[in-house]
Amino acid sequence: MTGTLDFTFSDLIAGYIRKVDFPEVFDSQGFIELETSDGRTFTVKVTYACYAELVRNLGEGFQVAPGLKETLTVGRFIHAYGVFYPEANGLKFEAKHILLFGRDGSKLRFEEQDWWVRQIQQLLNFYLEKQFKVEEGETIDFRNFRTDLSSEGDKQSGVQNLDTVSRLIYGFATAYMMTGDERALEAATKGTEYMQRHFRHRDSSEGITYWYSQLDIQADGSVRKYMGSTAGGDEGGNAIPCYEQIYALAGPTQTYRLTGTKDILVDIKDTISFLNRYYKDHGPYGGYYSHIDPVTFDPKAESLGVNKAKKNWNSVGDHAPAYLINLYLATEKEEYSDFLEYTFDTICEYFPDYGYSPFMNEKFYDDWTHDLSWGIHQARCVVGHNLKVAWNLTRMQSLKPKESYKTFAHQIADAIPAAGCDNQRGGWYDMMERTRKEGEEFNRLVWHDRKAWWQQEQGILAYYIMAGVYNDNEDYLRFAREGSGFYNGWFLDYEQGGIYFNVLANGQPYALGSERGKGSHSMAGYHSFELCFLAAVYTNLLVNRHPMDFFFSPEPGAWEDNILRVSPDLLPAGSVELTEVWINGQNYENFNREKLYVTLPDSDTTLKVRVRITPAGLGFDADLLSFEGGIAKFALSGELITSRLRYLQEEVEKLPNLKGLELDLTNLKDIGNTGWNYLLFTKQRAGASFTVKLTNLSEAVKKSLVDAELDEEFTLG
Repeated sequence: MTGTLDFTFSDLIAGYIRKVDFPEVFDSQGFIELETSDGRTFTVKVTYACYAELVRNLGEGFQVAPGLKETLTVGRFIHAYGVFYPEANGLKFEAKHILLFGRDGSKLRFEEQDWWVRQIQQLLNFYLEKQFKVEEGETIDFRNFRTDLSSEGDKQSGVQNLDTVSRLIYGFATAYMMTGDERALEAATKGTEYMQRHFRHRDSSEGITYWYSQLDIQADGSVRKYMGSTAGGDEGGNAIPCYEQIYALAGPTQTYRLTGTKDILVDIKDTISFLNRYYKDHGPYGGYYSHIDPVTFDPKAESLGVNKAKKNWNSVGDHAPAYLINLYLATEKEEYSDFLEYTFDTICEYFPDYGYSPFMNEKFYDDWTHDLSWGIHQARCVVGHNLKVAWNLTRMQSLKPKESYKTFAHQIADAIPAAGCDNQRGGWYDMMERTRKEGEEFNRLVWHDRKAWWQQEQGILAYYIMAGVYNDNEDYLRFAREGSGFYNGWFLDYEQGGIYFNVLANGQPYALGSERGKGSHSMAGYHSFELCFLAAVYTNLLVNRHPMDFFFSPEPGAWEDNILRVSPDLLPAGSVELTEVWINGQNYENFNREKLYVTLPDSDTTLKVRVRITPAGLGFDADLLSFEGGIAKFALSGELITSRLRYLQEEVEKLPNLKGLELDLTNLKDIGNTGWNYLLFTKQRAGASFTVKLTNLSEAVKKSLVDAELDEEFTLG
């Protein structure tokens, strides 16, 4: 073997167009110079066999791209899939498939205001159908839930894992918060009740609750329960892992945010008591142990083997994203902010390891010395865990700012692109060796170069929130967008629905073993739903400054002092405002704009609450109420002046076959000449049959209309 590359292979290039040429060359539609994220340049021949498409969301058909001369413009980001030819005068690349992320180079489809809302709706539809057959008229019954689903969504066994049940409940609750789909709320509440009846062990005398690891539904309908985990064999089984008890709270806590059900809060509090009593190290070292014996609850039992008196990322850090941040958002109790601070201070003290590796350490002995020989982990890292720390430290920075949080988040964000990111194709890798050995120029991949869906989520959220909160490194927004492009371009299963578990480095689906399925011990409706929720929050509220609506369903008397807290995440103080509230479909005025809470009216029935969160200082909002028969009904609020006109333009211009506008101006305080000019020109350009109807004008807006001499041009209602 010579070591020379002398065979053709297909692969992907993700990059920015730096130069375009259309010479008269055989089998060529054009040539482009494509620059990768890390600055390498490829000359790409676009053959006549090449086709181009726009990235599409779940539930959408094939999106035909514009013509190539419109498409191949300098500066735009694309994915080019094709064939490499090693020839005497160099490596040649010919593109066969081009993926675009917008109709022009200035707007990204996956940053449209409702992109992630539409995606979570499709995920909701997929899991409701595959788990409960709602389309066939079946009721939502969690006895029919199964952990293992095939790639098509077919059930594979009788297993019900604790964490996959809870994580799917989280997904349903989150889908309700984003869409208001009542089926999602029903699924979340029924799922939580099922967990309480079948997985919960509540010891009221001790004030603790813990959760069974697994139920097996037998062929005869009987149920077998498991105390110790069945996951991980000798490395994780025959014990109760801390992360399982942590994630048992993910679904119930998110459901609690919607409903305020008091019995759920009892379970949350008692599970935290269990975690603090048996997993927390009350000695001089602190932190949380990773496993306890399933009989004695002893973290130092000999029966634990390799897990005796160990600590890890999951046992310390996973409290925050799984349930604790959401619990704080629902209650704003100081005890939960203190708990968050304790976990993040522990992470910042013990996890950085930059004198040794570009990756943090995440496996520890009792005294925080590094465990570099544990099971399959050895001296290795999980790329997504690093990104998850950066993301959650930045969330915490908005609650209790500390230089240590900011510093560690930046260290991770600056190190990962060179060490754990695929700068050729996009996306983040899985498990990697933490150091390079002699003669190695690349950080080594442990098992493969595949990319898991959940690790893409961590990277997308980490870089979006850091771009929105810190705004001190323009590369962070670029990394977020490149990662979102890879995820939305290659992880969405347009044929069967849902999200692929893994893709190959080049984006093609990986379909072998347990990674073939849409449900397993590792995968349920959690990370994909969480990504939809928080990517929408960060892109809309922090980066692109678009308002968002959220839905809640509080039970009678559920919340102390009738205060419903509606902040979607830990965001910088003063960055967003609560601008509108509807209860049971009617406008409601008793809310706190700055502190983001609604004072609910006294009621003996469950309320349906919709709230609008708006970037601070936005000052204008256009809410699409309906679009039927070509007539779009909008509710406008705030001040429609020149600097804010684009928010209305963007909403109007994305509607196909628009025949008229009906504008409810109840909450519109003012409209400038630019606003009237836009409405007049829109009507003029659309033709004589296009209508503009204005309703509920205030005296100030009506005077402005008359001053513009347009009171006879538009229909008044």
